[in-house]
Amino acid sequence: MKRKILIANRGEIAVRIIRAARELSIKTVAIYSTADANSLHVKLADESVCIGPHASSESYLKMTRILSAAIATGCTAIHPGYGFLSENAAFVEMVESCGLIFIGPDSKTIRQIGDKSSAKTIAKSVHVPVIEGSDGLVENLEDGLKISKKIGYPVMIKASSGGGGRGISIVYNPKEFKEAFFRTGMEAKSNFGDDALYIEKYIEEPRHIEIQVMCDHQGHCVHLYERDCSMQRRNQKMIEESPSPFISDMLRRKMGQTAVKLVKAIQYKNAGTIEFLVDKEQNYYFIEMNTRIQVEHPITEMVTGIDLVKEQIKVAYGLPLSFDQRKIRIKGHSIECRINAEDPLNQFRPTPGLIKNMIVPGGFGIRLDTHIYPLYEVPPFYDSLLAKLIVYAPTRKEAIKKMRMALEQFVIEGIKTNIEFQYLIMHHTDYIKGHYDTGFISKFLKLVEENK
Repeated sequence: MKRKILIANRGEIAVRIIRAARELSIKTVAIYSTADANSLHVKLADESVCIGPHASSESYLKMTRILSAAIATGCTAIHPGYGFLSENAAFVEMVESCGLIFIGPDSKTIRQIGDKSSAKTIAKSVHVPVIEGSDGLVENLEDGLKISKKIGYPVMIKASSGGGGRGISIVYNPKEFKEAFFRTGMEAKSNFGDDALYIEKYIEEPRHIEIQVMCDHQGHCVHLYERDCSMQRRNQKMIEESPSPFISDMLRRKMGQTAVKLVKAIQYKNAGTIEFLVDKEQNYYFIEMNTRIQVEHPITEMVTGIDLVKEQIKVAYGLPLSFDQRKIRIKGHSIECRINAEDPLNQFRPTPGLIKNMIVPGGFGIRLDTHIYPLYEVPPFYDSLLAKLIVYAPTRKEAIKKMRMALEQFVIEGIKTNIEFQYLIMHHTDYIKGHYDTGFISKFLKLVEENK
């Protein structure tokens, strides 16, 4: 079968997919907006197609244009990366109807498990622990207030089609609820085209632990252990590590088995991530499933030695997994820092602009996934992620030291970034001890502001 992949994305993940495809001797086609004409993924792909102006709604979210580009260039598959249309069931259905392969689960599965309310119902049906909340979507304000009173404040109002930390509000009392309910609905409509909401009990000071899963078309399902994604700002991840310094070996095995049980129940195919919250007593609760590759997938690759993107592609083309659960072992420790174009001392305001020069770190156990280069113009229209700096070492202590060194050597001139902010976190006593939760960065920011 002729193999040629269109990458329906941009930035570092598009570059990552192109490189994986090239190792498999598969041709690639990049799509790009007018703002991304000089982006690295366009330069690296075998072919490229401009699909519209800078606005995502007129380019990277334009389904018909993406499909037309795939068909016109003779592609047999589409890799969505993360974000944009990666979890859009309507797009996947269109891909399938055109006779193309979608590198991910099918449209039916995405509708079933990608919708957070439906996913929670499925999890309950197979006895996966879930957080108390609404049974399905919340139709109106009055119902929302009744549910919140029943489960007790604080609660989280969440967009059913949300992701990336958007479409989430934490409410501590009934007075705050009305404004938060309508604001979250509008945010969800704006970002995801869907204002459907549901409510969950808010677990205070939790750890955010996710389990990487992979399933093929022959019925094999495995987990590749966990990533600790608790270092977040406004529900958006900033630093991830694997394995987690918080959970026990027994809990690690139990959560992995739970994740596999859930994906087997829905006959899942390809890569996915089961996300949990873990409380102080190490009780864990399912919150959602991401039906795509994650931003932070490199740390799993580093500790397992498995190339997840190559495996995604092979599975999509019908090949079985190249490993089974017995062969998957965690070895060493890996940390990822997301390097963003933003100003930490100015409320993390985005800082697009010209990168005048850059010096990148290197050496044994240091990996940089990025699409930027000297004299690259960072556009103001998209996510502020510039690069993912990943380190690997035999122990967590050594990995932290390696990350400090890598951050010291990483220089981006011309725009402000969060490199120095990440460097400070790597020296924080609580982070070094592994004593942190999802509220760590907000507390750390207060200290930084006080000492400006």
